[in-house]
Amino acid sequence: MALLRPFKVLYVQVLIGIALGILVGALWPETGVALKPLGDGFIKLIKMAIAPVIFCTIAGGIARMSDMKAFGRLGLKTLLYFEVVSTIALAVGLLVGRTVKPGEGFNVDPATLDPSVAATYVEKAHEAPKLSEYLLDLIPDTFFGAFAEGALLQVLVIAIITGFACTRMGEFGHKVAHFLDEASKVFFGIIGVVVKLAPIGAFGAMGFTIGKYGVAALVKLAALVATFYATSLIFVIVVLGIIAALAGFSIFKFISYIREELLIVLGTSSSESVLPQMIEKLQRLGAGKSTAGLVIPAGYSFNLDGTNIYMTLATLFLAQATNTPITWQQELTLLAIAMLTSKGASGVTGAGFITLAATLAVVPNIPIASLALLVGVDRFMSECRALTNLVGNGVATLVVARWDKDLDQQTLARELAHGPRPASAAPVAGAAD
Repeated sequence: MALLRPFKVLYVQVLIGIALGILVGALWPETGVALKPLGDGFIKLIKMAIAPVIFCTIAGGIARMSDMKAFGRLGLKTLLYFEVVSTIALAVGLLVGRTVKPGEGFNVDPATLDPSVAATYVEKAHEAPKLSEYLLDLIPDTFFGAFAEGALLQVLVIAIITGFACTRMGEFGHKVAHFLDEASKVFFGIIGVVVKLAPIGAFGAMGFTIGKYGVAALVKLAALVATFYATSLIFVIVVLGIIAALAGFSIFKFISYIREELLIVLGTSSSESVLPQMIEKLQRLGAGKSTAGLVIPAGYSFNLDGTNIYMTLATLFLAQATNTPITWQQELTLLAIAMLTSKGASGVTGAGFITLAATLAVVPNIPIASLALLVGVDRFMSECRALTNLVGNGVATLVVARWDKDLDQQTLARELAHGPRPASAAPVAGAAD
């Protein structure tokens, strides 16, 4: 029985699922492709409970707050942090792309590429709303419509308005806040049940990726993939590591603490698959309930470090591969454009590629057909984007919580020293604001 004990740990099961998925995809590609519904089904089950969790957490947290100005300051601090760190990520991708030059020597003639391969992504990029339309899209058509569509930012808006309304209702508002707290426990319980299926989801998603695109696609563009993974790793260890150290914790201990979530993301290529678990774990680390509930969901649209690195690095790769000259002025323009287009990406698989297409659409000297070069390996880089995004948003939550004096640093130090534990084995720290 002692020999079987490690296999009862979820992250070990997820690792086994990933390994089996790679094996099936490599040996029996058609079977691997057929496993796609397993991965998609797991993500859909998780997303089923994401919107209610965010609503209950945010609305309940605001309802208990007496100082609305404090909440406004929290929002401003969050957006300021997002903008600064996201810009650094974009700049890192640009610097590495210019220094390493992963696309040099490809000498691809854009005229020989089939534009139809990337046509779907380009079409979706052109369908992306303008800034005014994007802001309008934050407002749902109906109260329940945002929940039905799984539109996280719309749910966030509804939750904030509901929380504000409760603060004006006195004793009744406090009763509503208590009800929301109790309801959130139900949805976290649902997540706890669904997450047990993560090994199956990871098996299906990885089997599909290898079966669909094959190891050959990865080898062909290995330089770009390796450069992207190395750059993201350096960003996490150096940039996020320095930020974490200034906030009083170790980036390595934090990564170890969320290793289970990281493995699930690795298997599913979607950081959304662990959003509720991350909210709960960050509360256990001492972050206030309102801060954890606000920063993480907002970060899924405004703080995507992995996606930002990918966008500038991949753009320079395509320019180098097609021998398209780019000046410093154009690179700075690319940086400015990417600062806007990156805000439309989400934690869903493939969103980063669509955002890249939107960026290329406004940098006309790089042939849009060159996107076809990346289609085969984008899925392999999707895992790295999602992993980096997840770590970045976790660090952001703890930093903003400390910045806003909403972080119990003794709890943070104790939890990081102890390491992760099952949800039932530890109380949720920071539950009260």
